[in-house]
Amino acid sequence: MDDRAVVETVEAMQTSLSALAALAGRHAGNAAATAGADPLWGRAEACLDGIAEVGKMEARLAALKVHFSAGYAGAAEAMAAPAVSPQERTAQEMAVRAEVACALTVSEGTARALLAASAALTTVLRRTLAALQAGTVSWQHARVMCDETSGLEPAAAAALESHFLDPDAPQAARGCPAGELVPSRLRAKARSWRERHHPVSLEARRPRSALDRRLEYVPDRDGMAWLSSYLPAEAAGGIWSRATEAARALQGPDECRTLTQLRADITADWLLRGVAEGTPSPTAQVLVTVPVLSLLGAGEEPAVLDGYGPVPASVARRLVGDGASSFLRVLTDPRSGAPLEIGRTSYRIPKAMRQWLRLRDGRCPFPGCNNHSLDNEADHLLAWSDGGGTGITNLGQPCPKHHRLKHATRWNPVEATRDKPPGWISPSGRYYPSEQQDWEPPDWESPDWADGPDSPGPPLPVDPFPDGASSTAA
Repeated sequence: MDDRAVVETVEAMQTSLSALAALAGRHAGNAAATAGADPLWGRAEACLDGIAEVGKMEARLAALKVHFSAGYAGAAEAMAAPAVSPQERTAQEMAVRAEVACALTVSEGTARALLAASAALTTVLRRTLAALQAGTVSWQHARVMCDETSGLEPAAAAALESHFLDPDAPQAARGCPAGELVPSRLRAKARSWRERHHPVSLEARRPRSALDRRLEYVPDRDGMAWLSSYLPAEAAGGIWSRATEAARALQGPDECRTLTQLRADITADWLLRGVAEGTPSPTAQVLVTVPVLSLLGAGEEPAVLDGYGPVPASVARRLVGDGASSFLRVLTDPRSGAPLEIGRTSYRIPKAMRQWLRLRDGRCPFPGCNNHSLDNEADHLLAWSDGGGTGITNLGQPCPKHHRLKHATRWNPVEATRDKPPGWISPSGRYYPSEQQDWEPPDWESPDWADGPDSPGPPLPVDPFPDGASSTAA
């Protein structure tokens, strides 16, 4: 156990306790009000600041639990007699796990997970542990880093950790710091990065995983049950897209079912009776972002399936080469890894520009929202009637819920760019950045003409599939 780190963490918590005491006084109205200030607004500000400070304390408490758990495991191992067989070693580990479970009044499975995470954080993921001690990431964020580095060699785990937690790392993650992403979004981004940088190529791992495809049925309460499928990503994405389009086609003033309910009902109709009478059967529309060289067969950089993440280059070549009209192909620049821009200026937002928004944002740009881009609504940040133009830098694609939030409250999206979705300013005046797509340059030998990231270089290769493109190479 790192005694110095424990002491420093406790000292930081004492500072937080002092800050919380001051905030509690403000919340109770004991602090002297600034002349002309609204006491109720001051109380609201104190509550928000208190929530943030408590979050930091929870992270620091989790860091202390990590240190003490790892310390106990190390002490117990040192005190135990050397194991003479694998069975005896397993029994010693069970004893440690049971002791921690009883001390915390949790299951042995929960204790096992805590001990495994503590071992990883104190040996391999030290940068994550330092962020947890500082209160800049939560315990949920730390668990994501442990999960997504599991099974990786120490060097690979350190590279993933550095990408998300070191702003000075080469090709560091763009947009929000890891601690400003909700844990589920950090998990999605970390998993995508792991897929692209795993020491075993995605092409090699995909066939093994495809052997596990299956359909599962699980009874549930109240006369309901779960039906789920483990499928190749492109098949699952196409099914989801098609069901969503069909559900949207049925929505109207006389339809009382929600979009979620419509998806479920339509899918059940398709599976039980084929396409039911009166149910639309649209073609799925899924974006596949493909590096130019991978499409030409000159590289194996993964493609990106909208709403999912990396898929093998061979899958993308098959989808666009076989003329699969359900999948709209977008090429990326071989120098920067970013998609090529599309769009034009008019009040009406054309289809090409809406697809570009899907590429730029990936999902609803409200912080922490995971709503898939297919369900979102293109929207002017500054209204057309107030002088806003129809350009990429004045457009967002909030989901229906956050679209209503924008128009019904004082939440405002701001500061979109060509490559960055808009952040949001809350009614309290706080700015919350939006997550950005984690594009990165492809892994290929740079030719002599590529002197830098801004070098224009020669023309891109000829597009081998011009008829199936949603945008074409320069």
